Amino acid sequence: MDQDPRLNGLSSPAMDSEEDKFFDIDLRRILAAVRRNIIPAAIIVVGVVALGAILTLLMVPQYVATSRVLVEQQAEQILEDSTMPAQAAYQDADRFLQTQLDVIRSRSLAERVVEANGLDDRGEFFEALGAEIPTAESLSEAGLPSDQLDAVRKDSAIALIQESTSVALPVDSRLVAISFESANPTLSAELANSVAENFIEANLARKFDSSAYARQFLGQQLEDARTKLEESERELNSYSRAAGLIRITGQGANADTETTLSVTNDTLVQLNAAASAATAERIAAENRWRNVSGVAVTSIPQVLQNPAIQSLLRQRSEVESALAEERARHLADHPNVQALQAQTAEINREIQTVGNSIKNSVKLEYESALDRENAIRSRVGDVRSDALNEQDRGVQYNILKREAETDRALYNTLLTRYNELSATAGATSNNITLVDLANIPREADSPNLKLNLLLALIAGVALAGGFIFMREQFDDVMRDPDDVERKLGLSLLGLIPRVTDGTPEEELEDAKSPISEAYRSLVTNLRYSTSHGIPSSMAVTSSQSSEGKTTTSNRLASEFAQLGKRTLLVDADLRRPTLHRRTNQRERDGLTSLLAGERTIEEVIFASDIPNLSYMTALPIAPDPAALLRTDAFANLVEKLTSQFDCVIFDAPPVLGLSDAPMIAAHVEATIMVIDSTAGGRGSSKASVRRLRMVGANIMGAVLTKFDPKAGNGSYSYYGADYYTYETRKED
Repeated sequence: MDQDPRLNGLSSPAMDSEEDKFFDIDLRRILAAVRRNIIPAAIIVVGVVALGAILTLLMVPQYVATSRVLVEQQAEQILEDSTMPAQAAYQDADRFLQTQLDVIRSRSLAERVVEANGLDDRGEFFEALGAEIPTAESLSEAGLPSDQLDAVRKDSAIALIQESTSVALPVDSRLVAISFESANPTLSAELANSVAENFIEANLARKFDSSAYARQFLGQQLEDARTKLEESERELNSYSRAAGLIRITGQGANADTETTLSVTNDTLVQLNAAASAATAERIAAENRWRNVSGVAVTSIPQVLQNPAIQSLLRQRSEVESALAEERARHLADHPNVQALQAQTAEINREIQTVGNSIKNSVKLEYESALDRENAIRSRVGDVRSDALNEQDRGVQYNILKREAETDRALYNTLLTRYNELSATAGATSNNITLVDLANIPREADSPNLKLNLLLALIAGVALAGGFIFMREQFDDVMRDPDDVERKLGLSLLGLIPRVTDGTPEEELEDAKSPISEAYRSLVTNLRYSTSHGIPSSMAVTSSQSSEGKTTTSNRLASEFAQLGKRTLLVDADLRRPTLHRRTNQRERDGLTSLLAGERTIEEVIFASDIPNLSYMTALPIAPDPAALLRTDAFANLVEKLTSQFDCVIFDAPPVLGLSDAPMIAAHVEATIMVIDSTAGGRGSSKASVRRLRMVGANIMGAVLTKFDPKAGNGSYSYYGADYYTYETRKED
């Protein structure tokens, strides 16, 4: 049966930490893992730092030169014209700036830089960027024809420009930093400036070229409109000559435009136009008068917009402000207050006077427009009758004239647009300006020894941490009680400290030694492990040899005997027995003879120097121990021995590689696993536990021997302070 860890007498740190921890990370376990692997971890860190220093010293110094250009979203227009292309919306500012950065990184700009500086033929350019200039021999080795040498060099230079050019745009800024990195500081400054200058030139050229197609299209449309206009004017002139109509041009502002068929019609048209204009003026003037006729003077827009009124309003505001200050200091009858009140009244009177004048001018304007409209309409009636006689002849003429005018209007529109495009092509000032030229860098930007050493240190620490993590993952040694309970699922019965001076046997002779106290604690746990106390029969085994199972068996037998229990220690390791040497009974037969039926129980059992403790050796060494343990004789023997003794302890052989221990464990009441904390691997221990459980063995728990608190979890550091020797300390 499994034992409650609370009965162990040793408080489980794993259980305590489950109640008290606030984080999933056990820092003490991490520190313990670091302490165990401090030497290889230090070697890794030192090695990585040394490697970083060596690589830094071997690196070729790189110089970075930076030029800066200002990118404005809207450029200043040299020619103010509503037909200029609309600028990008403010909401697209980020997209616009990102587009400009992509243009700087583009192949086309890199090609312009290569061509402007002749970089494809400059060997120092390729050398400064750590590349070899392509030659005819290298092309032949690559299987390319030699006539492509110039193209290959140009492509290589373009690729190097793109790789070495970096662009940065700070947040909330339009100042773009263009950096170029190479091993030559002079070349870095030259090419950083060249990239900036070619970017500005390319931006201007792109704006000019964008209108070339439109100019070409409009030129073709303009030529077609000119031909059509000439044909329509010829037809109009031929008809007017045949009909006897006189063609005259307008006067005044329209002196260059043909507007009439004859003097009469021209006069009528002019009068009609004048009448329409007079009516429009009258309506506008009437509306203005109606809007202001019933409104206070100070509410009329024309009054408020008048400079004199605005000046008076400002004066009144200043006087009122001064008046408010005087009222705050003096009474109403104070001279200063009365003077400012009078001044305010005078200003209000002037405002009213000027406003009334402006209001009266609006009325006079309306009356004048009304009189002019009536006079013109009277004249229109007189001329209309004369024009009707000529109207019949002018129908066809008007049709031809409208066609000619339409063609002329189309031609003029196209000509105007063509001239505008020709004039405005490149008329917008460049929205990109050079702010800072790149200077020749005095110091190399890279390698940075301090930074590289810091990065190497960080990388070394990370690599060392990864090494420790992986090593801990694959390290299956169980160094502390937590490992036993967590990895094997067994209760910890006892924790036996490592012997630092002497041998375990020498330490066990001292009843006050830590190892003696530890075994007494183990006995205490076993006394409460079952409902009837100490198990009547138990097997003490381990995964491998030399883990302390024999020492544990002997000590348990001795402690049980000192408790007054009739105890029998049986050396059940039939392959490598040790009890006959320890008791100097080298010729006494034991378990092998008993199982073979050659001896009786009374013949093989002999008393020890300790009261209540008897021994049974494993002699003679059997040729096939498994065959003896496999029979029913062993089960019958266990039953007989438990009837004669209070407790029978079998010092069993290791589990792995042998079938002896599982067969012994299957017939006893309890089995105790002894695990060496310095070598007991989880893999072997788990395999042993699995084999024992397959035969139905009752594994009561485990005993962790040779425990070193410095190698285990930090939570067990109190064992290093002579925990078991508490009562032997001297009083102050």
